[in-house]
Amino acid sequence: MADPNAVTNQAPPLQGVNFFTRDTALGDSLRPYADLFDDPGLTAIGQLAGSEEALSHALPANQNSPVLRTHDRYGHRIDEVEFHPSWHWLMNKAVGFGLQAAPWTSDRPSPHLTRAAGFYVWSQVEPGHGCPISMTYAAVPALRADKTLADQWVPHLAATEYDPRRLPPAAKTGALAGMGMTEKQGGSDVRANQTTATPAGADGEYILNGHKWFCSAPQADVFLVLAQAPDGLTCFVVPRVLADGNRNAFALQRLKDKLGNRSNASSEVEFHSTVGYRLGDEGAGVRTIIEMVAATRLDCVLGSAALMRRALVEATWHTAHRSAFGDLLKNKPAMQNVLADLAIESEAATAVSMRLAAAVDASLAGDDQAAAFRRIALPLAKFWVCKRTSFTVAEALECLGGNGYVEESGLPLLFRESPLNSIWEGSGTVNALDVLRALRRPESLEAWLLEVGAARGADQRLDAAVTDVLESLADLAGAEAGARRLAARMAVCLQASLLVRHSTPEVADAFVGSRLAGDWGGVFGTLPRTTAYRPIIDRIL
Repeated sequence: MADPNAVTNQAPPLQGVNFFTRDTALGDSLRPYADLFDDPGLTAIGQLAGSEEALSHALPANQNSPVLRTHDRYGHRIDEVEFHPSWHWLMNKAVGFGLQAAPWTSDRPSPHLTRAAGFYVWSQVEPGHGCPISMTYAAVPALRADKTLADQWVPHLAATEYDPRRLPPAAKTGALAGMGMTEKQGGSDVRANQTTATPAGADGEYILNGHKWFCSAPQADVFLVLAQAPDGLTCFVVPRVLADGNRNAFALQRLKDKLGNRSNASSEVEFHSTVGYRLGDEGAGVRTIIEMVAATRLDCVLGSAALMRRALVEATWHTAHRSAFGDLLKNKPAMQNVLADLAIESEAATAVSMRLAAAVDASLAGDDQAAAFRRIALPLAKFWVCKRTSFTVAEALECLGGNGYVEESGLPLLFRESPLNSIWEGSGTVNALDVLRALRRPESLEAWLLEVGAARGADQRLDAAVTDVLESLADLAGAEAGARRLAARMAVCLQASLLVRHSTPEVADAFVGSRLAGDWGGVFGTLPRTTAYRPIIDRIL
């Protein structure tokens, strides 16, 4: 009689796998821009990311959501958020790896590309804590609009020491940044904001009154906030603790009860005579904060690519150890089609995210071509990659069958997280419209053409798709209704060009044939039967 307690035909835990060195697609995506194959920092991140220790913190951080404490036991207003110890462990490691603002003060080559690779790898452990890491990274380019404020805050934001204590900036060994843009009556239409800012001194000090419907990372030390000054919408730096040690008026009303991203706190906040410091000119709020938005959008693309990759790895690991109908699942032709299809989707997302990160390094070095490319490719990638993530994670979950639907597998966590980046920092339609705005600048279209044109002649199907895009751009009048279709097509052409140039022939052929030439059923696992599944699958791990 068989032992009913014996466990057979179950995949072992996914641990002891270096998430950096075992990711061939990531290595190929980095190689055109920097030699990071043996980078000790990235290798260390990958080793820890795939360890039992790291994976043991992911679920507890999500299962124990942050708790808002508005008052202490004596009735004093404190407006603090309490987190599970696993959250602090994850944050400590992320900051220690320099994934927040360290690249902005680094003198190493390709600091932003290196950081992007690390953020991508580490986000595969637990995506929620990436929000304050991303906000901190994104705050620095906006802060540089004012040298005094930048000198005050950037060294703390770039420090690789996690310091959650509530102290004035000068007493901190490290700091985190958050952001407050949207309000309940406006959402993405930030020019409809009603929060007011009244000048209060000669040092750029203002008094803010109003609310924010979404405040990112309310436990942070400093926030970039939009408010209406006398001359229009303006950006302000709002510290949680003032220089004299007193707490700024920063009333947390409640934490959002979200679909996913549950380890991270998102809040509603009210300002009642809150002190803020003007960043940039009055009336130039959007122009000042736009670099923060752009940097956050890059992290949305990176985070989505990371979700795809982690889901793909889980599906691959399971099917390599689970037998059904006489053989391992990975050897079944139908499953091979699914895995190969998921793999090319994931690799295309990784390739375009690393290309964007390389463009950050180049544009900061004064490359106008890279800046123009980033201007159009960022909303393209934000629209498409983030939109594809939910489909990809759902299909990967299904590879595990019922096991994938159980919380302990970690796949439900990834699935709940999967729609977030498509919404954050401008939903799909907002980004598609941003593509149209970019196209009205000739240098943006030229930058896209130069990038996709680098693969010209390598695949006639790609050449035909680019020609089709150009024909559709002949008249942009009334193009808003077709903005999503155009953004999707341009994004896929960009991904195809990168894969044709930098990946294997098998990956490139499968991607171009399915995504551009129409030899695809529209759902995963419908690649043509002539596809070389095995070489694609072997690249996953």
